[in-house]
Amino acid sequence: MNIEIRTDKNIQNSDRLIEYVRAELNQEFQRHSERITHFSVHFSDENGDKGGSDDIKCMIEARPAGLKPVVVNHKGHNIDTAIHGAIERLKRSLEHTFEKKENPRGAQPAFADADLDDDEDV
Repeated sequence: MNIEIRTDKNIQNSDRLIEYVRAELNQEFQRHSERITHFSVHFSDENGDKGGSDDIKCMIEARPAGLKPVVVNHKGHNIDTAIHGAIERLKRSLEHTFEKKENPRGAQPAFADADLDDDEDV
């Protein structure tokens, strides 16, 4: 899994931030490590120096192998809440995407014990 982390001019990028984000993504998406080829994480501070609540935005783009990229956004009052909110949204989106790929709607449902129902007279 390749992980790319970017910040805007209002958020200072550091080795500590990079290691933290990589650790969180690896921990949360370890079971999908063969399915996801790339993560792109971008942090931005929408209000800059003004401050305010929920002004830190985290955007995560995940690229599942053989599928279209999945992009989620989440705003929080600090980097920690923004990244965790985005990770939770990404987990739900990826689970849904993988489930759709594995079980498309057009597939015929399997009926358990269909032969037994025909033999019974009610």
